[in-house]
Amino acid sequence: MLATGAAHAQDPAGHRDSPPAIPRLTDDHGRVLTLRGWNVEDKTHRGEDALSAITERHFRDLRAQGFNFARLLVFWDDLEPERGRYSERYLRRIERILDWAHQHRVRVLIDAHQDVFGPAFGHRGIPEWATRTDGLPFTPHPEDWFAEYFEPAVQRAFTHLYEDPDLRRAQAGMWRVMAGRFAGHPAVLGYDLINEPMGEIAPGEDLPTAARRIERDQLTAMYNRLADAVRSVDDDSWIFFEPTPIVGEGVPTGLGRVHDRKAVYAPHFYNTAMEAGADYDPSAGWIEAYESAVTVYPRRYGVPVVVGEWGPLNNSLPNMGRFYRDALASLNRYSSGWAGYVWCYGGGYCAVDREGRFRTNKEQTAAPYAPAVAGRITAERYEPDSGVFTVEYRAGRHVTEISVPPRPGGWRIELTGPARTSTPTLPADRSATARVRARPGAHIGITVTPLPSPR
Repeated sequence: MLATGAAHAQDPAGHRDSPPAIPRLTDDHGRVLTLRGWNVEDKTHRGEDALSAITERHFRDLRAQGFNFARLLVFWDDLEPERGRYSERYLRRIERILDWAHQHRVRVLIDAHQDVFGPAFGHRGIPEWATRTDGLPFTPHPEDWFAEYFEPAVQRAFTHLYEDPDLRRAQAGMWRVMAGRFAGHPAVLGYDLINEPMGEIAPGEDLPTAARRIERDQLTAMYNRLADAVRSVDDDSWIFFEPTPIVGEGVPTGLGRVHDRKAVYAPHFYNTAMEAGADYDPSAGWIEAYESAVTVYPRRYGVPVVVGEWGPLNNSLPNMGRFYRDALASLNRYSSGWAGYVWCYGGGYCAVDREGRFRTNKEQTAAPYAPAVAGRITAERYEPDSGVFTVEYRAGRHVTEISVPPRPGGWRIELTGPARTSTPTLPADRSATARVRARPGAHIGITVTPLPSPR
């Protein structure tokens, strides 16, 4: 379990001048977890056809590339289309998806998704019956949907959601139904309480100031209410919570503490210029600014980080290969994992094409990693040029797991210290997992090296 406060990392001389360490996710055995995966969604279908675009293939293909994590988008407007009437059909469809994920050993984060609040504004998320605008205007922006968040009617709807007692109760009730139904399902890792929350900008505020106020005064209270609702029916799953999307501009969040022993900070990782179609500019320092900003909160409050969405729309521009390399290196420095956007079969944001082949540059997301380390990690690194992955740790009890993606020549596992594995080589052309047992207390090193492709 997580400590309630952040511990300071010490330098080799023992001085307490290093920044506070960011905790990692752990399992019931105390193993350090790493999540690698993608969002899975169906934003198109509703009602009787809801979630029909998600199939077993999604999870079979995720696992076939070595991924172990999916962030599943679900919508309150489908779960509760009329106030107080929850759709049993929708819950059964979610359960079927979770069963597929479990069959293919993929852990799932259930995400209560909204875009531009919900269907009252032509999107998905908060039901129309829970949308209150006080008659303020709304103008669609079909060429820039994110701009719709700044329409007066949308901003006022968020204020009512956060402040109206009956809507607070309704949102908590939705989560009691969702978490109560899926508590204990073996695929469920946790719950993402709301996707990309926004709010109302007060007169005279700039956007960063408004975001910090909304996070401090409205989102923190909402997250604690919803965490209590989840805990009333599920006392074990992780609870994920997000800042506003403004964190993507390198602005530290104004969120306060979420009082839960298994809370996870779950920001998204998007750049406004790249979302508008621009190429990555390595000299602009955006990734460095984002990492600096996004790590302030987890260091202060001692919670792990999982980045819930990331990835550009146009991944084939000249500098996008460099972007994926830089982004992955950054994400892997401070997070317990990430979910790219989005695992689908086609163009746009899709990870793979219709035949299931990675689209340009997205193959970089499939690399060796350690899904579970039984002990305290002292060093961990991946070298994209050579494909070599190493992890060093002070061993505890239980088994450490190493995952590799498909590769024509396969992989070699080398161990230092009193450790053993039954698979010193891993097969070619399919993903595989090596399991390592070690003497508790010993310092162990694991090196994963790609083997030459057969001629």
